[in-house]
Amino acid sequence: MSETAAAAAFAPVTAAASAIPDPVTTTATESWFGMFAPLPIATAIPEPLRALLDAGGPVMLILAAMSVFALTIVLIKLWQFARLRHDGAEHIENALSDWQAGRRREAVDRLARARNPLAEVVRTAMLGSLHANDPAALREEVERRSLGVLTALRSHLRGLEVIASLSPLLGLLGTVIGMIDAFRALEAAGNQVDPSVLSGGIWVALLTTAAGLSVAIPTVVALNWLERLLEGVTGRLEDQVTRVFTGGLRLEGPAVSMSPPVCADRIPHAL
Repeated sequence: MSETAAAAAFAPVTAAASAIPDPVTTTATESWFGMFAPLPIATAIPEPLRALLDAGGPVMLILAAMSVFALTIVLIKLWQFARLRHDGAEHIENALSDWQAGRRREAVDRLARARNPLAEVVRTAMLGSLHANDPAALREEVERRSLGVLTALRSHLRGLEVIASLSPLLGLLGTVIGMIDAFRALEAAGNQVDPSVLSGGIWVALLTTAAGLSVAIPTVVALNWLERLLEGVTGRLEDQVTRVFTGGLRLEGPAVSMSPPVCADRIPHAL
């Protein structure tokens, strides 16, 4: 039999096979998750996870989006704090050592080569101290720049707070909606009550609460950890700026004896 004849013979079978829908694609498109998510994304998600998302309802999709958003914020914050530790952080301590040793110009030049935001604040304090500036105005300028750096590090932490507080509430909302649907199905069953209907509705309803807690707990842990890192950076920056302003103090060497004050003779009272 030639290839053309074989192809013609198996053409009906091939057409029938192509008419059979793909189970994965059909499941992904018929579920509510497939209605909102694009087909490539819906089919790329593993079947057990897609089944949980479909069972939890739209609340599960919101919680999944919030978890991705929280993870993105945490990764950005980790990159910012890692930059403070590596991009010229060693130049700050070396520059402060030169400053306290009296090598003022070398300290300023050393900080000019650093790409660290904290180094720029310390360099501002050093440059202001080298010139005849008003100490109060200089401290205000250094405080303004320090506040700008700390504000950038504190950005988006409010988003983590919102996610940590809203995730359990959204999970509870999904649970309440699921329980309403379960009792509605129980009422529709009438006298022929099937316990599996109620139990199945309850575990589906509790699924959103578990998902909400799963998003909220790691978010709270990450938020407290990032706030702790921010407190460490704030304390380190305050210490570095203070060392610049107190670099001219002399705390070593022999103490200077102070003579006691001379008291004037008392004038006798007139009788």
